[in-house]
Amino acid sequence: MKLLKKQISQKDGGGMVFLQPETPEDLWHAYNLVQDGDEVRCTTVRKVVKESSTGSTTSQKRRVMLTIQVTKVDFDPDVLQLRISGTVTSENDVVRLGAHHTLTVELNSNFSITKEVWDQIYLDRIDEATHPEQQAEIAAVVLQLGLAHVCLVTGALTVTKARIETNIPKKRTGYNSQHSKAITKFYEAVYQAILRHVDFQKVRVVLLASPGFVNQDMFQYLQQESVKREDRALIENKSKFVLGKASSGHKHALEEVFSDPGIMSRMNDTKVAKESAVLHKFMRTMEVDPDRAYYGYDHVQRANQELAIDSLLVTDELFRSSNVQTRRLYVNLVESVRENGGTVYLFSSLHVSGQQLQQVSGVAAMLRFPMPDLDELEEQAEQFQQNEDDPDETTDSDGEEYDPERRIREDLQDMGF
Repeated sequence: MKLLKKQISQKDGGGMVFLQPETPEDLWHAYNLVQDGDEVRCTTVRKVVKESSTGSTTSQKRRVMLTIQVTKVDFDPDVLQLRISGTVTSENDVVRLGAHHTLTVELNSNFSITKEVWDQIYLDRIDEATHPEQQAEIAAVVLQLGLAHVCLVTGALTVTKARIETNIPKKRTGYNSQHSKAITKFYEAVYQAILRHVDFQKVRVVLLASPGFVNQDMFQYLQQESVKREDRALIENKSKFVLGKASSGHKHALEEVFSDPGIMSRMNDTKVAKESAVLHKFMRTMEVDPDRAYYGYDHVQRANQELAIDSLLVTDELFRSSNVQTRRLYVNLVESVRENGGTVYLFSSLHVSGQQLQQVSGVAAMLRFPMPDLDELEEQAEQFQQNEDDPDETTDSDGEEYDPERRIREDLQDMGF
């Protein structure tokens, strides 16, 4: 993402940024930057209808510069378009003020975003998007006989670049040649898709995952054919290929690949691997040491108040809430954890790991020390608040005034002291 201009007030945090998306991931970042109520300005095409003195009408499409106040944002990762709908807020000789319009932001199209407040999450997102190294990190090919998906996995999203489907006839006596020819045709289609969609200068790892030995046969085909055809892109980068196990050739099988510690160890310097590793660690902590792993805003916020959070896991889905107060809660939580020395991991909801985290409320934390009484502390806090609201209820079950020292003595006697 190119940051063409940035004007943000140090006083109140309001202002404008002027951006140019250059990669599919940049469009995803833009989707997370634009919220309801923002003003977005860019060039668009508008159908203009003119009526003559005789009553006849003519229409033509004109390219105009429009500013709209956002009411809806949609992102389509398949066609790589960001669609922003809203009402026109700038004077224009073609479009009347207040008219509805949908802007389409595509790759290499300039646009500006104006906000009343650019909070730290937005600024971090811009910083991440404008780093040139945040490009496609992993290419993944999940396949089974007759079906394959070629995907590019970046730090924020997984894009399907090709789907290959070929009918493979079953082996039958006297017809084995048809079976072999169909498999060769399928491998060739995958071979060509890899050459077409994988930029080995940007990709660090190429995953080949499948059930059985299909990935090994595919890799052997790649090696043999690349030598025959002198495809240097494959010959020089064969060390980037990593073979893994998957239950099928469907895209969702990537979840199994990214949960394999052996595979993740080969990709430990990628953002996807780091997120998968920390999510796996959280799930493991939930099993073996549940007092140090909590999820849900209330529990996590309570742990943060006790300065207990070591790692905070949160999905970007929570920051796209149309409710400003809800978004502010999570922004404050992230900022507080960072101020207290904790590490924050922001998961993409378009990644498998982000979708898994979203299933457990979208926010979770691993603690520096166990807090077995977290639920009990909350109950005590609620009880204390009730007592503050109604002082008459500070009596025991016998109607006598509550004496905390007497209660302590009774508890010590019960324990044998």
